[in-house]
Amino acid sequence: MRRRQLDAAEPVLVSACLAGVPCRYDGRARTSEAAVGLVEDGRAVVVCPEVAGGLATPRPAAEIVGGDGADVLDGRARVVDATGADCTEAFLDGARQALAAAEAAGARRALLMARSPSCGCGQVYDGSFGGTLRAGDGVTAALLRRAGVVVTTGQAG
Repeated sequence: MRRRQLDAAEPVLVSACLAGVPCRYDGRARTSEAAVGLVEDGRAVVVCPEVAGGLATPRPAAEIVGGDGADVLDGRARVVDATGADCTEAFLDGARQALAAAEAAGARRALLMARSPSCGCGQVYDGSFGGTLRAGDGVTAALLRRAGVVVTTGQAG
């Protein structure tokens, strides 16, 4: 099957923190030149899945325990914050909202924050809160991939 070429003018879902919005767990942004360029071009669909899911800024750091985002989607893993609170439902709700925003805009690509339990693609923290990474995606990245969205990392976490 031949893969569809992505038009350079198509909208791109962008992690809000990469676009300069101070919405990370620590109340900061991780501004990315590529993300800002998409915003300036009017192509960015800016979303923070964690905030969309109802989490405050700032908030305790969270990690996926027992797997990665795909495992969370399948009910085999949970998202837990540094205080021990289970915030899985907020992460799932935020991921669904991010996917809905991408679909509404026709975005078939996403530029997401690296290592995040929501947006990480390819690597996420392992749930030990010790800085150890594991292979896998965050909850939002996993849901977007399942929907056929091409997910890339914007900046290290």
